[in-house]
This record gives sequence, C-alpha cells and structure tokens, in this order.
Amino acid sequence: MRKSRLSQHKQYKLIELFIAGVTARTASELVNINKNTATYYFRRLRLLIYQASPYLEMFDGEIEADESYFGGARKGKRGRGAAGKVAVFGLLKCNSKVYTIAVPNTKSTTLLPIIREQVKPDSIVYTDTYPSYDMLDVSEFSHFRINHSTHFAENHNHINGIENFWNQAKRHLRKFNGIPKVHFELYLKECEWRFNHSNIKSKISILKQLVKGSLI
Repeated sequence: MRKSRLSQHKQYKLIELFIAGVTARTASELVNINKNTATYYFRRLRLLIYQASPYLEMFDGEIEADESYFGGARKGKRGRGAAGKVAVFGLLKCNSKVYTIAVPNTKSTTLLPIIREQVKPDSIVYTDTYPSYDMLDVSEFSHFRINHSTHFAENHNHINGIENFWNQAKRHLRKFNGIPKVHFELYLKECEWRFNHSNIKSKISILKQLVKGSLI
C-alpha cells in the first residue's frame, strides 16, 4: 500500500467508501480514478483484512454452530448439497463475534475438528437437527438442538445469531453479481470482519492502521 501512487487523501476516501459497502466501480467514479485502480485497491484491503484475522481467540460459553452455502442462483437442488455452491461453516459466540471457514464438505469428520479448535470444552453448542452434528452428543460439549420444522427458537435454544450473519453476508455479497471462487475467502473474511467490528469509526481506524503498516 505504501507503494501506491494514490494520494493519501484518495486512499483514505477509498477506505471510507469500502467501509460503506460501495463497489469499486462506484468508488472509482466518486474518487475520480481508474476503475481497475479502485478494484485493485479494494482487493488489497480485503487481503489485509484476511491476513490480519487468521484466528480468533477460542470461544466459550454459549456458541451457535451452523453451515450455509454461497453462490449464484442455479437451477436444480438448493440448500444443503446444492451443486456449484461453496459450503461455509460458522461459529458464533452468542451476542459476540463470528468465525467462518470455507469447507470442502459438511460431514461430521470435517466440522468436529473445527469446533474443537475454536470452542473451549464444556461450552454449550446450539445447532439445528442436521445429522452431522450428532457427534456433539458424545463430545466434550453440551449440545442442544432446535428443530426448524417445528420451532425457530425455544427459550435460549436457537441459532438466530449465526443465521442473521448468513443473511448479512449474502446481502453484502449479492451486490457484486458473482465472485470468482479464487477470491471467495477474501470476501468471506471481509464479511466476518464487518460483523465483528460493527462501529464504523472503528473499522475505518483499523483499516487505516493496516494500510499504514503494510509492505504490500
């Protein structure tokens, strides 16, 4: 970022527009720069976010676990098992931060190691009735399920928080009209970062510091 030929004023303006969720095309018009320059700069911002947040500290307490599928509208099967979609697994500490990771599949042998890596033993894990979560019944976690076919939430047993994150992420990504799979994880971590840092001034400050300290 230090090597950028853009003035500091234009760089900071691009950061503010990035935080606002503006596309690179619109940002290029507002800052009066080439569209490819804005696209490159936004991609570098996503890369900085990705590099700065490889891990969160382990979650404890009450945790929501769920999986979702990302990708453009396609004919045929939808939801779990939909062809051409990217599977993403997520963990959310209730009323706090979210952790996401793209996964090759949503089998229990894939999901359990992630849960064990990110969640402290004896925590409470809430899920839906997807069979891949059956292994949590005989794990080091307390496991509670919610059956969406009959209930959406029952007292504290729910996964409303992680589902709210999925909705926010997909709404944000929809404006880009398709994302190449090679860049998907950059966009996914951007959505995670946006959720975990809800204050706009804080996000701007963090990004400016990342840019300032970058050798890219």
